[in-house]
Amino acid sequence: MASMNVKKGDRVVVLAGKDKGKKGEVIAAMPSEQRVIVQGVNLVKRHTRPSATSQGGIVEKEASIHVSNVAHEDPKDGKATRIGHKILEDGRKVRVARRSGEVIDR
Repeated sequence: MASMNVKKGDRVVVLAGKDKGKKGEVIAAMPSEQRVIVQGVNLVKRHTRPSATSQGGIVEKEASIHVSNVAHEDPKDGKATRIGHKILEDGRKVRVARRSGEVIDR
């Protein structure tokens, strides 16, 4: 199982597919499947049957997208960037944007 650079809560830009160019926040990351769910991206319609808790109908929700089709959003200019790692003076290892050098980790 390979690790992913994208984590829950990261701001990403979609690089390929029907939603190319859209930006959003990662809602969920699935490292074992190499997929992420991005808010407002790859919307699909699910036909749900009525149950005791919900009335059913057609529900629109986000589907997963492969992690290779997204890139981090640069905090400085909002464009897609690659990720590097840097160790700060206090010993913390943080992710940095290759494009601008800005720290991505909160």
